[in-house]
Amino acid sequence: MTVVEPLSTRPAGDNLAAPSTAAEILARARALAPVLRDRAEEIEQARRLPADVVELLRATGVFRMGFGRDRGGPELTSIEQTEVIEALAYGDAGVGWCAMIGSDTGLYASFLDPAVADEMFPSLDMVTAGLLFPNGRAEIVPGGYRLTGRWQFGSGVTHADWVISGAFLYRDGRPEPGADGQAHDSILLMVPKADVEVLDTWHTTGLAGSGSCDYTITGIFVPAEHTLTFAEVRGGTGPLAQPEVHMRNMPGVALGVARAAIDHARDAAVSAGRADDYRTQITLADCEADFAATRHGVYGALRRQHEVLAAGGTLDDLTAAERAALPLSRRHAFRTARSIVTRLYDLLQTSAIYRPSPLDRWLRDTTTMCQHIVAQDRILQTAGAHLLGGKPAFPLALGITSARR
Repeated sequence: MTVVEPLSTRPAGDNLAAPSTAAEILARARALAPVLRDRAEEIEQARRLPADVVELLRATGVFRMGFGRDRGGPELTSIEQTEVIEALAYGDAGVGWCAMIGSDTGLYASFLDPAVADEMFPSLDMVTAGLLFPNGRAEIVPGGYRLTGRWQFGSGVTHADWVISGAFLYRDGRPEPGADGQAHDSILLMVPKADVEVLDTWHTTGLAGSGSCDYTITGIFVPAEHTLTFAEVRGGTGPLAQPEVHMRNMPGVALGVARAAIDHARDAAVSAGRADDYRTQITLADCEADFAATRHGVYGALRRQHEVLAAGGTLDDLTAAERAALPLSRRHAFRTARSIVTRLYDLLQTSAIYRPSPLDRWLRDTTTMCQHIVAQDRILQTAGAHLLGGKPAFPLALGITSARR
């Protein structure tokens, strides 16, 4: 299997002062979107983000937006983070996806000892990639773990600085039981990108530019301080120091693509002289209605969560319906984006089928992103079980960690 050569990386701000506010980061993201749209075909064909695009993205400040003010970061709320991801995805879905994943670095810092996080992330603009599900094997050894495994869906791993991976724990070759004494325990481990072999496996329907390749780690020692679980916050407090924080800005990708598709179809219809065409009118209006309702659902759920957490409350202080609204709004955003793009693809008919038509790309991108777990029926079961007092299939989507189950 072919190995992808790593991209060179450098701290952001070499030629541009780093932004310090949400308004600055959002403004830079919006300014970059037209550039990303112009390069979308190139990004898709490369099946990864070109090195200079990574640096343009880094310069927006998107990778630093999860770092708290106590570490010199801008500490964007989850609402503000979602707006930034939405703006970047408006330009290109693959870039938006990589920005969403890479910006988790500052969020992970809350689950590390502060001194360790400062050492690991000397720059606030460093990128973290990886798969959180425990596909690997972490053998417990003195001072840490010996990590081996292969993971899929390493979005952005081709330009990452750190790679985080889920792994089951073993002691002396035997599964390590969890806190309940029965389940096989797992942990998240962070290793430098230099210790990772990236495999060129990302040949997919859509989101090609995200470079979500498989990767392997073989026998690498990981110090205990470079590991984390979402059940334990070690540094930071408040709305961002929560177990499901890394999932909150995900709808920004779907919303950005849906908005881009609607704007493109409207412009195409006007240019084609179809402003008075009945089918065009009702299709665009119907898509606008679905988009507005879906976007309101996402930001409404995020705002209510932020209100409770910013006031010193916890996720448990949300009502069952409010807590279920968070994963449901994410799933609905992904599914609605695909529905909107599909209807607009049908509306524009043959003009949409020729590459590099953006609708052709968006159709494939939204189809691919809807295969992510946050867009699956497992989320419906999780929310429904929570509303009924049953057992959720994916409790982390509700901010419930294994330690609290």
